[in-house]
Amino acid sequence: MTTKVGAIGWPLTYSLSPVMHNAAFQALGMDWHYDLMPIPSDILRLGLIEPQRHGYIGLNVTIPHKEAVIRFIKPDEIVRAVGAANTIDLRDNSATNTDVIGLIDDLKAHDIPLSGANVLILGAGGAARAAVFGLTREGASVTVVNRTMERAQLMLANLTISAGIKNAHAKTLDEALESPVDLIINCTSAGLYPHIDESPWIEGLPIPCGVTVYDMVYRPSVTAFMRQAESAGGRAIGGMGMLARQGAAAFKLWTDVDPPLEVMLAALREALQTGN
Repeated sequence: MTTKVGAIGWPLTYSLSPVMHNAAFQALGMDWHYDLMPIPSDILRLGLIEPQRHGYIGLNVTIPHKEAVIRFIKPDEIVRAVGAANTIDLRDNSATNTDVIGLIDDLKAHDIPLSGANVLILGAGGAARAAVFGLTREGASVTVVNRTMERAQLMLANLTISAGIKNAHAKTLDEALESPVDLIINCTSAGLYPHIDESPWIEGLPIPCGVTVYDMVYRPSVTAFMRQAESAGGRAIGGMGMLARQGAAAFKLWTDVDPPLEVMLAALREALQTGN
C-alpha cells in the first residue's frame, strides 16, 4: 500500500513540493506519494484530521498556516522558539520547522558568510521568524523591516522570550538603509506565482550597491526583486535551494532515509524551466 504525505496551505497553486518529493521517492524505489491539500484557514483543524483518517503519515505546512497550526500539534524546541511549524509527523502529531536548516544550509551552500554579517529581513511572518532565529544563532546582526512596525516588534519580542535572540532590531526601511547591509532576505510572499510582477522592495528606492539578495520565493525562479538587485549590480539568489533543503529535512524525518538532494534540485529546475 502506498504511503502518503503532502502539504496543506492556501491556495497552494504555486507549490512544487510534489515535484521534488515524488522524484526522490521514485529515484529510491519507494512506494510513497506526495500531494497537495488546499485548506483555508477556517477549517485548519479539519485539514489536519482528515489526512490522518485517509492514511497520511506526514504533512508540510505552508502559507498561511505555519503559526496557527501550533495549537493543534506537539511542537519541538525549534517550533517553540520560532513560533511557526512547517513539518508534521502525523504518527505522533509532533512538529518541527525545517525552514531554519533549509535557509541556513542553502546560504552556506552559496558561500555566503553569516557570522558578523549585517542582514536585512523583509517580513514578519513565519518564514521571517525562522530566518531571524537561524541567522542570529549563526552570529549575524539582523534588522527586520515590515509594513507594520508593531508586528515586527512583536515578533522580535516573542523570539527574545522564546529563544533568547540578540542582535535583532525592527526598523523602518529608511532607518535600516542608514547602516551597511550585506544580505537582504525576502521572507514575504511578494512576487510569488501568479503575482510575478510584485516585489517587496519599493519601486525606485536604490538597493545597496554590491548587496546579496536572497528571495525565498522560488516560483518564478527569477523574481522581480531579484531583477531589481541584479540591475543594481548585486547578487541575486532564488529560494529553490531552500525549498529543496527544507524538503530534504522533512523527507528524512518521515522516511528515516537520506534523501537524494541533487535529484530533488534537478526535478525543481526542470519544473521551473518548463513552467509545470
